[in-house]
Amino acid sequence: MSSVAYGILWVLARVVAWVCFRYRVEGQVPRTGGVLIAANHASYLDIPLLGCGMNRRAWYLGRNDLFPIPVLNGILQSLGWIPVRLGRLDREAFGKAINLIREGSVVVIFPEGGRSHDGHLRQPKAGIGVIVSQTGCPVVPAYLKGTFDVLPRGARWPRWRQITVRFGDPIQFETAKKKERAETKQFYQQVSRTVIEHIAALGQVPVPRGKDDLATETPNRPTADAHNAE
Repeated sequence: MSSVAYGILWVLARVVAWVCFRYRVEGQVPRTGGVLIAANHASYLDIPLLGCGMNRRAWYLGRNDLFPIPVLNGILQSLGWIPVRLGRLDREAFGKAINLIREGSVVVIFPEGGRSHDGHLRQPKAGIGVIVSQTGCPVVPAYLKGTFDVLPRGARWPRWRQITVRFGDPIQFETAKKKERAETKQFYQQVSRTVIEHIAALGQVPVPRGKDDLATETPNRPTADAHNAE
């Protein structure tokens, strides 16, 4: 039943996006296999407009305090929301995401951990590396252009602007030495950093400054070799 409801909402979101926001999709998600989609996050519109840009059903990791109404919580979880407790690694939520990917499903994560206040990319969290280390799945970077202009944080009503969703090529991380490094902070940080660089390249926006970064120029291409990420 949830699949039917998801399909109906997918069609409604797509129609509204076409009519109101001149919606466009560039690139695509692999048609089969477990995949992790990593996208920027600047608006409440990101989830429905990212979802209706894919021809596969997806599950979404999101903070657990977004929808405080118990009945609504249950409905949204049946549709694909995976609530994540803040402040620490939520093993239950991440475990569910890992199992879904292992079963061949699509899971969406927002590496920044929350919506941007100004529309610019923020420093990524390391949680995405946990999923990659446990599944070895490809990561598809995605950039939502225009959602911040349409419905920024604090806005009550949307504005009529164009929205484009761009999907990049899958990033495949080297996992041959997973047992040696899967639990290391360095590996998690490298995964999250590589992914955010690919997201920035898709949007042609600056890579967020890290502790050891001096350059914040707009990248012409991803600066890390994803196939040899250590």
